[in-house]
Amino acid sequence: MNQDQVIERLKSGNERFVADKLNGELQDSNRRSELTGGQWPWAIVLSCADSRVVPELAFDTGLGELFILRVAGNIANTDTIASIEYAVAHLKTEVIVVMGHESCGAVGAALAGGDNGYNLNHLLAQIEPAKAQAGSGDVNVVVKKNAELSAKDLYDRSAIIKGAVDGGKLKIVSAFYNLGSGKVDFL
Repeated sequence: MNQDQVIERLKSGNERFVADKLNGELQDSNRRSELTGGQWPWAIVLSCADSRVVPELAFDTGLGELFILRVAGNIANTDTIASIEYAVAHLKTEVIVVMGHESCGAVGAALAGGDNGYNLNHLLAQIEPAKAQAGSGDVNVVVKKNAELSAKDLYDRSAIIKGAVDGGKLKIVSAFYNLGSGKVDFL
């Protein structure tokens, strides 16, 4: 699939998810056997760690189709960027989706401020640019800005990702997952 076909495949899978018509393909022992020799995911998804947001289900995909990274606030940190670099350089995956979601707790905590302890403060500090640039205190507006800025960070902070995008071998898009409906809006 080319990059546009991958995005269309994600959208059609999401339509099936929203309509409660999951196809459930590529999720059995035959598929597991097919993948013992390697993986060839056709999309990378950087998503929040929120238990209500499951990219494999939201896009109606099976084993080996998506390369998923999950971290609270779907931030592009050193570890997520390195993992994405691996998928781009070694697995030749050509589409990255940075997906925020409705009512994100990490973004809400960043908006609330306060001392959340060393580790969580470090994570929430990475959401501050979105908070500053969103022009709104609405959590969902900031979530969308955060997904956009995380996508930009992938490009700005990685020579591998930047080179692949500039060479036409990689496309990065941001998205927003609606909790109630399950619909993914590509931004």
